[in-house]
Amino acid sequence: MEFISTYQAQYPITMLCKVLDFPKSTYYRALDREPSNRQKEYEAFSQEVMAEYLKSKKRYGAGKIHKALLKRGIKCSIQRVQRHMKKQGIRSIIVKKYRPHSSKADDSGSNINILERNFAADKAYTKLVTDITYIHVLKEGWTYLASVMDLATRKIVGYAYGRRMTADLAVQAVKNACLNIYDTEGILIHSDLGSQYTSHEFREYIESTGMIQSFSRKGNPYDNACIESFHANLKKEEVYTTTYVDFDEAGRAIFEYIESWYNRQRMHSAIDYMTPQQREDELLAFAA
Repeated sequence: MEFISTYQAQYPITMLCKVLDFPKSTYYRALDREPSNRQKEYEAFSQEVMAEYLKSKKRYGAGKIHKALLKRGIKCSIQRVQRHMKKQGIRSIIVKKYRPHSSKADDSGSNINILERNFAADKAYTKLVTDITYIHVLKEGWTYLASVMDLATRKIVGYAYGRRMTADLAVQAVKNACLNIYDTEGILIHSDLGSQYTSHEFREYIESTGMIQSFSRKGNPYDNACIESFHANLKKEEVYTTTYVDFDEAGRAIFEYIESWYNRQRMHSAIDYMTPQQREDELLAFAA
């Protein structure tokens, strides 16, 4: 059939069927044949996989597409999703680029790691983690994003974007996080030993809120793995997929990624494939 379809524009169907010893009646019956139910179901499922992939802006891999389909009542295995993704030639965005290294404070001996990689939290706003990452734009060069994550919900509860990596930027991100926190007394806030977080300005603000400061050990990025992972996903799924002309364009993209996508649409495996906003709503409703 495929051979006949390829050459039917050049030769009469009768001649092609005769050469191939293929009954002409069989050829025409095949043309009129309806796709089988199995074929229809296969095509429909492929469309569902592609729809979830595009909905995520090509950010989801097989695992999250599988979870998204299950939530919609479409029963399937992850292996089936993988097969359909492979057939359609789609995969989650994977882009790696050079990341500059920030300056670290040298007085690690006086800064205590209270968190000790215990990233679990049963209540919202009891453990926060924060960090600063680099984002390149054409006009200004390197710009900087300071983010604050609530470990119970994995939600980015505060962030600040600036042209300079200063203690003020780190403070502003935490201030923004505190806008929605009724009582900050006793909250643990963890960071690396970057000079912004060991600065007098940052320490003074944290003390004024009643929060307790915790630090990663020197040279141990896994001590702050959750916020490091968020910044890695931000780079992979957004920053490295485009080129920002200037600071303002990058700022708009960061706002859209965090507020529209990450907090409210992106499923997170650490919170049972809920979105951070769903998890926060659940925990706050339970605490009420």
